[in-house]
Amino acid sequence: MTADRYNARDAEPRWQKIWKERGIFRARNDDPREKFFVMEMFPYPSGRIHIGHGRNYVMGDVLARYMRMRGRNVLHPMGWDAFGLPAENAAIERGIHPKQWTYENIASMKEQLQLLGLSLDWDREIATCDPSYYVEQQRIFLDFLAAGLAYRKESEVNWDPIDQTVLANEQVIDGRGWRSGAVVERRKLSQWFFRITAFAQELLDALDGLERWPERVRLMQRNWIGRSEGLEILFELSRPSAKAAGTETVKVYTTRPDTLFGAAFLALSPDHPLALARAAGDPRLAAFIAACKTGGTSAEAIETQEKMGFDTGLTVQHPLADGRTLPVYVANFVLMDYGTGAIFGCPAHDQRDLDFARKYGLPVVPVVLPPGADPAAFTVDEIAYDGEGTLFNSGFLDAMGVEEAKEAVARRLERFRVDGAPQGTRRVNFRLRDWGISRQRYWGCPIPIIHCDACGPVPVPRDQLPVTLPEDVSFDRPGNPLDRAKAWRDVPCPQCGAPARRETDTMDTFVDSSWYFLRYASETADLPLDKAAVAQWLPVDQYIGGIEHAILHLLYSRFFTRALKACGRVDIAEPFAGLFTQGMIVHETYRDQAGRWLFPEEVKLLGTGKTVKIETGEDVVVGAPEKMSKSKRNVVPPEVVADTYGVDCARWFMLSDTPPERDSEWTQAGIEGAWRLVQRVWRLVGDLHAFSGLPQAERADVPAPPPEAARAFLAQLHQRTQAVQEAIEGLKFNVAIAQIYSLIIEIETEFKALRAASRSDEIARQSMAEAAARLVLLLAPMTPHLAESCWEAIGGAGLAATADWPKIDPALLVTDTITLPIQINGRKRDDIVVPRGATPAEVEAAVLAMESVQRALDGRAPKRIIVVPQRIVNVVA
Repeated sequence: MTADRYNARDAEPRWQKIWKERGIFRARNDDPREKFFVMEMFPYPSGRIHIGHGRNYVMGDVLARYMRMRGRNVLHPMGWDAFGLPAENAAIERGIHPKQWTYENIASMKEQLQLLGLSLDWDREIATCDPSYYVEQQRIFLDFLAAGLAYRKESEVNWDPIDQTVLANEQVIDGRGWRSGAVVERRKLSQWFFRITAFAQELLDALDGLERWPERVRLMQRNWIGRSEGLEILFELSRPSAKAAGTETVKVYTTRPDTLFGAAFLALSPDHPLALARAAGDPRLAAFIAACKTGGTSAEAIETQEKMGFDTGLTVQHPLADGRTLPVYVANFVLMDYGTGAIFGCPAHDQRDLDFARKYGLPVVPVVLPPGADPAAFTVDEIAYDGEGTLFNSGFLDAMGVEEAKEAVARRLERFRVDGAPQGTRRVNFRLRDWGISRQRYWGCPIPIIHCDACGPVPVPRDQLPVTLPEDVSFDRPGNPLDRAKAWRDVPCPQCGAPARRETDTMDTFVDSSWYFLRYASETADLPLDKAAVAQWLPVDQYIGGIEHAILHLLYSRFFTRALKACGRVDIAEPFAGLFTQGMIVHETYRDQAGRWLFPEEVKLLGTGKTVKIETGEDVVVGAPEKMSKSKRNVVPPEVVADTYGVDCARWFMLSDTPPERDSEWTQAGIEGAWRLVQRVWRLVGDLHAFSGLPQAERADVPAPPPEAARAFLAQLHQRTQAVQEAIEGLKFNVAIAQIYSLIIEIETEFKALRAASRSDEIARQSMAEAAARLVLLLAPMTPHLAESCWEAIGGAGLAATADWPKIDPALLVTDTITLPIQINGRKRDDIVVPRGATPAEVEAAVLAMESVQRALDGRAPKRIIVVPQRIVNVVA
């Protein structure tokens, strides 16, 4: 090689330019080879990226490069999740249009991503804020509307009275708007919804087939969908309460009908029709319901707030205990959109009900006896009992188990009649609610609807799509600028021609990301959702992203493909065959004596172990490693790494440090270690090439079967290749790196032995040429720029990125020896290496001769030795 030191600063831009010019990463739909679709969750263009953002992209890139070398037609695309609130905030704070802010960030982040040497098909780049993208989204909305999968209804939202906008649950902090600080109200607005509940059971059942998804993600989705089997019970209002309430019954859904004898009260949602009817004539109840409207609308927010109730004065008849009545409350913790908006409270066996009962002095009667407990002494004080047991204090249910009692109550109430209807009806319920997609925002996909006083909501004619956002809007006032854009807003009704108004809500940005993977399948924007292309590429073979998207994004995407299939637009149901959730990159934090956060490049670690600020020399306070964030400045820009060490060093370190599903700490020592490894590989490949004396493109293969003198070493090469291959395919990138590192050591050891023995025969030279080529190609997915430079230096044909993955000779994978663990009295004491064909007697003799075994036996003869062939040896002393 021409240089002793590998110069990444020169090599990396050169190879990236060559890859781009030759278009080697472009996927083609007419390519007959077997497809492989790998993608990472696309980023929001919020500004400049740091090295912590790059981990998932590098993982996907390794897989993409490896699959290309295995002869697959690889699609590895990139795009931008470009609509959203941050752009509007930037417009308000910086006086810049959201579009300008977004596209400037896209340009900046794209340049940074390209530094990482990712093998991306930039020809398929998309931005969700581009009309060529969201025109198809508007068509999809109209398809859903026609199929009954999109509809409009009134719904409660979090309303910020100062910013005059709807807030997502995540934007409500301690009951206040995250930006204005105003007390959030719960307000009813007409909203557009997608009918995701139509697919609830299908979405749940299909999780069992997603075998290449993390189990914890599947569990999170199961819990979010929340299927429950229960009983709908009619509670009869007592006379004269019924006459005063204007109704005869209250319908309650419960999953625990076995605890009915422990019921102490009924609780209604503040939005329950009976509660609202009573409030019309009771100012105090009306005021209580108004107070319930403060705070967030999420189930979590409602569950964690202080439990409050209002006694309506109504009572209901107990359905199983004649003559017993229960008071009816309105309670702030009951949700109208789950079940029936009414519950019965059994304080002894539900913590929420117990807290409520203690607050309002209601009885607490335990009815489920824990195993082994004394029924005469068992009580519930401050902690509800929600475990298994047998029924007591429960009349005809006494001594039954929980499941038996549930069935007994259901059978009995199914026979009872209230106004001719069964008093009990079995029901399956889901926690999952329909997806509200309306957002009172400017920077989002316009909903293609026109509101006419005479015709109602009218779809925008398809030949008038896309409905694009007006650019001449102002952000100088709170609220949605689209409401004030009269020239855009006011249009004639497409149906009757009367004056009408466009829908000024825009779509939730989760809609944008719920089908972008389908858009990637098309080679051009002219056909953004191509059924044939989707059939060719989908499902995505490997999807990589953060665990924070385990529920909503993935669930919405699964719904979208099913809804599109129902509309005849695609033929698939599941979008992602494989899912991997990577860990984060973390870094120490640094603060100067004034408490200001410092960037890593602003500090220096002295030989004494003290960290100081480079500019002033003052001591720096070092904090524990945390997720890289701009706010705490513990970020490392990719351009800094590229300029100092080269991005291959960053790639190697990100892949090697920890299992990819765990967090990894970025350290100076780690990146410097990666740099030394890169230089070591460069020198080793150069030395091997000089020794072999043959250009890689012209070298002769080692004969098969190889001579005995080379067989052991070549077996190592092929076994390591197999191990790296299995690790990459299993997404165990740190294991792949460890195998390559071991291979480097083995090659160095063999090369040193050859030179020490002054061997330079043809077999030796061919073996070293084989080692150099195999090492370079194994490195190609991980450190692609280094691999290209090495491949060029040893005379490799073409590019390393387009070379074939090294072949594996199955005969060389068979080893002549095996390693068996040795257990003595159930504890592992040692390992023994024996010939693969050794008999049990031979293994037993070898084990007894071992010093560690003799020491453990302490002169005694073993009672028994059990040899499990090719697995383990158990010694019973």
